[in-house]
Formats: sequence, C-alpha cells, structure tokens
Amino acid sequence: MPARIAIAIACLAALVAFGCGGREDESTPVACLEGADAYLAALAEAPSEVELDDEVTISDCLAENQDGGELATVGEAMVGATTELNAEARAEPGGAASVQLGYLLGAAQRGADRTEGIHADLVRRLVVAARFAPGREPLPQSFLDAFREGFDAGREQG
Repeated sequence: MPARIAIAIACLAALVAFGCGGREDESTPVACLEGADAYLAALAEAPSEVELDDEVTISDCLAENQDGGELATVGEAMVGATTELNAEARAEPGGAASVQLGYLLGAAQRGADRTEGIHADLVRRLVVAARFAPGREPLPQSFLDAFREGFDAGREQG
C-alpha cells in the first residue's frame, strides 16, 4: 500500500510540474507577430471589438510566460502602432486615432493584468508613447475624452 501511495504522489507531482497535461499553449499567437500594420488595420474597428486575423484579441498577444523574443516582437509592433496613432491623434484630437490609441492601451493593460508583471515595462512604454506631446504641451480634452472611450472599450473586450 505505501508503494501505491508513493507512486500516486509521484504521478500527481509530475502532472503538476508538467501543467496537468491539458494546459493551453502559452505561446504568442502568430497574428500578434505580424508588425504594427496588423495592429493598425485591426484597430480600425475600435471601439467595437478588435481582433487580429479575425480571431485574436490584442490582450491575447501578451501571453503568460511569453518568450523574450516574442515579447520583443510584440512590443515593437505595439509601440510602433502607438507612436503612429499618437501622431494622428494629435493632428486630429478627438478623432478615430484617439479612440484607437486608447483601445490599444486598454487591451494591452487587460492582457498585462493576467501575466504577473512580465509586461509591466511594455505597458509603461506604451503609455509614454501614447501620451507624447511635443514640448510637453498638455493634450487637448477632446484627445483625452476619445482616448478614454477607446481605453474603456479595450479594457472590457480587447
């Protein structure tokens, strides 16, 4: 009997160590690795639900235990999209780019909330890129209002 208990404990420990055998793949979806243009194209739907390749939410791009190379690729794409949207949003405060920018950050925050801090630096970089204003001029209220609309939608469904 003690041998059976020891074997059962060893099997249970192995299942826990290997994720119980039914663990979902935690790699980054391929759609997330396709560059800033993929994010920008998908964000055209904001504040409605945004999906890359019609199946992957932006928050899914921030995978738990994400490989460093994949994190760098996703980060580069998101920061690139954020930088482009910021320039467009400053040119037309309160327009679609402000909403899209907010959505991207809200969705990124949603994804980062599930990953125990490994994406905190990326989110900080996105915030800096999103809030950039030459000469540190304050962003217009119309920019901030549209950004908030997008951010809330991204946090909820992104």
